[in-house]
Amino acid sequence: MSNLSNPPIFDGHNDTLLSLYYPRPGQERTFFEQSEFGHIDLPRARAGNFGGGFFAIYVPSPKQSVNKDSAVVGASDTSKAYQTPLPAPLEQPYALNFAMGMAATLFQVEAEAKGQFKVVRTADELATCLENGTMAAIFHLEGVDPIDTDLNALHVLYQAGLRSVGIVWSRPNAFGHGVPFNFPDTPDIGPGLTDAGHTLVKACNQLGVMLDLSHLNERGFWDVAELSDAPLVATHSGAHALCATPRNLTDKQLDAIKETGGMAGVNFHIGFLREDGRSDVETSLTEIVRHAAYMADRIGIDHVGLGSDFDGATMPHDLKDVAGLPKLVAALRAHGFDEASLKKIAYENWVRVLRKTWK
Repeated sequence: MSNLSNPPIFDGHNDTLLSLYYPRPGQERTFFEQSEFGHIDLPRARAGNFGGGFFAIYVPSPKQSVNKDSAVVGASDTSKAYQTPLPAPLEQPYALNFAMGMAATLFQVEAEAKGQFKVVRTADELATCLENGTMAAIFHLEGVDPIDTDLNALHVLYQAGLRSVGIVWSRPNAFGHGVPFNFPDTPDIGPGLTDAGHTLVKACNQLGVMLDLSHLNERGFWDVAELSDAPLVATHSGAHALCATPRNLTDKQLDAIKETGGMAGVNFHIGFLREDGRSDVETSLTEIVRHAAYMADRIGIDHVGLGSDFDGATMPHDLKDVAGLPKLVAALRAHGFDEASLKKIAYENWVRVLRKTWK
């Protein structure tokens, strides 16, 4: 499927659609030309051997920054602890309208890519794209704020290609509760899923929509673990034992992911990597390796992947953007990951989990 020395990277999370659809003033760009802004475009993706990933549709609160996680995450270089209040819940009609605009952007990119970019709906389609070098995109909702509690929008969006949902992006919604951007803190914050959240989990299982547990609080995590018959997946979360932000997974959560045959994608945001939780721009990509190695030692190599948060967070200075991914592969190799393990981290684990999840 790939050159062993340079496997394609399939990534658990990016916010590229948001940066294309809702750019900061003066940072407008196209997906098809290399830009000085953002983290992913087609030329840089080709340079980084980026095979694709979960292309998130995230609805910002009014006037919220595009760089959504780093805008609300991370202390200054001198601070040792911080707390950040969460935004208020969104109105569902507003969220759905915004999400439709971003979904249109996704399909416009596919139409304009002339075969270089494909929205995949099955694991076979994903595997074929990785084989032939077509960039594979999964239509993903980061926070189901656009979904009504009758789940009508879920069924319609599924027909359009939706194959993955994160129940929350941290702020509460009609289905569940997320974690605040505090440090240090525990993910065991607040109540679990609502009744509507229980119904959502069962509906996603029936449709074959993957449930992403990143951003969900711990009680919600355990509710999903009890209700769901699919592998547990956190697309872009690190190890809480190494960085005590509630956005990261505790050892007990990691163990549950292993028990269900699921996986976790290591988030690249510097504030979720460092032991001190600081958003220090001098943070190195070796911190990503540290989390990947910890997870692999804890739950096994079959349950670890990458979940960059490109275009939604602040990257290590020596990674910078998607073109830097070969540096990360080299660092993982230098740490001691063999070629078979690198393939699993790079894309094989994602394909395996999606084969077990999608109908």
